[in-house]
Amino acid sequence: MEQRGETEARGAGLEQGRKPTLRTIAAETGFAVTTVSRALSGDPRISAKTRRVVASAAAAMGYVPDRAAQRLRTGRTKVISLLINPEHEYLGFTDELLAGIVTVLRDTGYSVTIIPDFIDGDRTEPIRNILRNNLADGLIFSRTECFDPRVRLLLEAKFPFITHGRTEFTTPHPYVDYDNEAFARLAVERLVARGCTRLSIILPSARFTFSQHLRYGFLSGVRAADVAYDMVEDVELGAAPDALTRALCARLRGAEPPDGLVCVGEVVALAALAALQDTGGRLGEDLHLVAKRASPVFDLLRPRIDTLYEDVRATGEEIGRLLLRRIQGEPVETLVHVQDPIGGFEAMPPAAP
Repeated sequence: MEQRGETEARGAGLEQGRKPTLRTIAAETGFAVTTVSRALSGDPRISAKTRRVVASAAAAMGYVPDRAAQRLRTGRTKVISLLINPEHEYLGFTDELLAGIVTVLRDTGYSVTIIPDFIDGDRTEPIRNILRNNLADGLIFSRTECFDPRVRLLLEAKFPFITHGRTEFTTPHPYVDYDNEAFARLAVERLVARGCTRLSIILPSARFTFSQHLRYGFLSGVRAADVAYDMVEDVELGAAPDALTRALCARLRGAEPPDGLVCVGEVVALAALAALQDTGGRLGEDLHLVAKRASPVFDLLRPRIDTLYEDVRATGEEIGRLLLRRIQGEPVETLVHVQDPIGGFEAMPPAAP
């Protein structure tokens, strides 16, 4: 039977309210059901023209693959689960990460489900539920711990996953990370270049791997520069903004307050600006800041502060690409990436006399 032209595939004759199927598309285009199925799956053995005709007809009809049927036929759910902590030191972190992931997954047939990752509970239970019920083909999660129990569980299950952040397991696993050690060291060097002699930092909980990277980078920087330093011990990076502000106010009012602060993220940087205002200090005179940022919000702040950029959307894209490769069976040793701190520092004008 001669198939209809690409422009003629408009779903004519489809009964209103009935869900279009592969058979419906086959009847509309004139191709065999098996050809339609292979064309929609992107089979390279089907010509590009045929794939275009079938895709056009499917789109015109509003065709959506039957996931239950796919799952029975292939064993695949065509779902990727993203486990994410609702709290973060970045503004819009989840939106940017998700935007990157779905950009890569577009046209692959995969969808993303978002599952909360509450770090004060059993972080393995959501994963056990996914494994028990075969709810996803792959997993993504962040806020990794040095010996993360989720990583151990998934390695033992031989289930495809990728982490945003590293671990200290000797067994390799896929990950995408930001070079927090380099960020902290560069931030210290910048503050010292600004003339700072007493530096401070608020770290994440020591249970997280990136806390160790930040600590090492900060300490290596201040020791190389031979400047005084301390770490704000009575609050952690994940604390509420008002708790961060109170802790920084106390530190700025205390004996030998810092004149330089490394801010791991935008939330703590905004808390530092609030604390500086509340204590009567002046940015660029009483206190210098260097912040890690992931959004353009600091472009709107005056006076400007020094920042280094983490491209969270690019991180999401890399995570999506590497996870797809892992699902397809690629060895884990090739599926790792560490993003360098991006760009130079913003120029901060000197404080007004």
